[in-house]
Formats: sequence, structure tokens, C-alpha cells
Amino acid sequence: MTDAAAPTVASGIDTPEHSLWSDVWYQFRHHRGAMAGVVIFALIVLLVIAGPWIWNTDPTYIDVKARNAWPSFAHPMGTDNIGRDIFAQVIQGGRVSLLVGFTAMLISLLVGTLVGVLAGYYRRLDGILMRVTDLFLALPLLPLLLVVIMLFRDTLRAAFGPETGIFLLIVFIIGITSWMNTARIVRGDVLGIKEREFVVAAKSVGTPSRRIILRHILPNVLSPIMVSATLGIANAIITESALSFLGLGFPSDFPTWGRLLFDGANFMTLTPARVIWPGLAISMTVLSINFIGDGLRDALDPRIRGR
Repeated sequence: MTDAAAPTVASGIDTPEHSLWSDVWYQFRHHRGAMAGVVIFALIVLLVIAGPWIWNTDPTYIDVKARNAWPSFAHPMGTDNIGRDIFAQVIQGGRVSLLVGFTAMLISLLVGTLVGVLAGYYRRLDGILMRVTDLFLALPLLPLLLVVIMLFRDTLRAAFGPETGIFLLIVFIIGITSWMNTARIVRGDVLGIKEREFVVAAKSVGTPSRRIILRHILPNVLSPIMVSATLGIANAIITESALSFLGLGFPSDFPTWGRLLFDGANFMTLTPARVIWPGLAISMTVLSINFIGDGLRDALDPRIRGR
């Protein structure tokens, strides 16, 4: 009797259950580069958001006596040619650059996901949407951005103000010209998922296509969408910085990291800190986001997650 009851007791021991997201988190937190990226990016975001309370110097305050000053206790990153504090400007510029990155990423993600899902699910739309995607991919991005900004910059500035108008223009242009890679990746996944058994079963019982897309297709393409979201932020920040460095971004009294680089380029030999600090902020932000994207890609890939 004792021997017969032993297997019953052993079989009753609870084993830990693993869900998809617990396995994803386990793989992600064991990716050293991704965790380092999370820490660095969180520190940058925290500094940008809480910076005005930590360092309450006005970024537009002019102190002519302290112009072109090197880093000191009063000015940790030095000052520019008219005495404005560079540390305060970097904090203020980070707010704008990160806001541009997140907003442009959301636009490109929505457009790319919509085009990719429609092209992958509806065969009659596949050819048209993919040829439009190829057309956008073939366009030279930087010259196109320059032409559009030159054409519509003054109109939007007059309608919404100098800061809001150029913000809306830059965010829209970056978002509408960076959705193509997301669309191609999502389309490839949808082509494989729509032939799976659960999708075929949903079609066989008369489930509407809209419900199939929302309940069955989209949840299974979240992994490439999340990876594209992280990389889209980095791409938008770099594009905005390039436009501002060319003098076609925000005005000088509305700083971004790229605008600070543009304004400090002529004084690089006199005060190198003017280009070192905003350049370092851009580099660390983009690098940390890329590491996070690599970690998400590995964690969401079932072929790697089980290793």
C-alpha cells in the first residue's frame, strides 16, 4: 500500500508553468547588451524629463561674461558663444529629439503595420501595396526631405507657429518616409500566419476578415512590430539630427541635439564641448535603443528563445 501511493504523491508535485511572456523576459534579461541599453536609455529619459528640476538653469538665459566657458561647477558642460548653459540646452534638446523620435516612430509603425497586414492578408492588394512600397524605397530620402521642408516650412510656420509648425512637418515627413521596412517584414509574417490551422479554422466557420486580423493575425506579428518600433525611434532621432545639422530643422532658440551640433560646428576649435556633448547624447541614445532592439529580436524569436 505504501509503495503504491508513492507515485501518486510524486505526480502531485507542482511544476512551474512558463508563459510566452515569461520566457521572453527570461531571454531578454539574459541579453547583456539589451539590459545595458535599457539602463542607459532609462537614465537618458530620466535626465531629460527630470532635468529641469535637477538643473534649473534657463537654457535661453544669456550671460555674456561667461561666454565660451569650459566645463566648471557653475556650467558642467560649459557655455556657448553668447553665454548660454550647454547642459541646460542638452536637456531641453533631448526632450524635443526624443519626442520627435517617439512620434515619428508611431506614425511609421501605424502606416507600416497597416500596409503590411493588408498586403499579406488580401492577395488582390498585395501587388499594388508592394509596388508602392518599392517606389518609396527607391526615393532618395534625404533630398526628398530637404525639398518637402523647403516647400512647406513657411506655410506651416505661419499656420501653427515657428516651433509647432516645424515639429509637425518634421515628424510627419520622417514618419511617412520610414514605414517601408516595417511593411515588408509584417507582410512576410502575415503570409505565413494566414495559412496556419487556427486562421483556416476561423475562416471555415465564417469569421469576418476584420475579426480574424484583429484577433488572430495582429497578436502573432507583435514581435517584428516591437523590434521595428525600437529601431524606428533611433532612425527618427538620427534623421531629425541630420536635418537640424543642415540648418533645416528647428530654429536656434528651440534647441535639439542636431541643432546644437549645427550651432557649435563653427566653434569646435574654440569650445569642443559644444559638439562633444550633444553628439555623445545622440550616440548613446541610438546605441542603447539598437541594443534594446537586438535583445527584443532574440527574445521574441522562438528559435533562439529556447537555447
